[in-house]
Amino acid sequence: MSEGKGPRAPLDEDGAAAGPDQPALDRNVQGRIGSHLRAMYDELMQQPIPDRFVDLIAELERSAAREAPDGKS
Repeated sequence: MSEGKGPRAPLDEDGAAAGPDQPALDRNVQGRIGSHLRAMYDELMQQPIPDRFVDLIAELERSAAREAPDGKS
C-alpha cells in the first residue's frame, strides 16, 4: 500500500469514470453528504408547489379531457 493514498473507487458499470487513480470517499464523508442531501430534499418538499406548475397541470388536465370526450383519460 502506498503512503498518502486512500481507498480507491470501484469501477462503475461502464468502467469509464472510476479507476485505480480515482480516490473513493470514505464512509464518514459519504454519510455526511447523504445527510445533507436528505436535509435539503426534506426542506424542498416542505415548499409549496409554484402557482405556475399548478396552472400547467390544470391546463394539461383540460387538454386531456378535450382529447377524451367520453370522459376516459
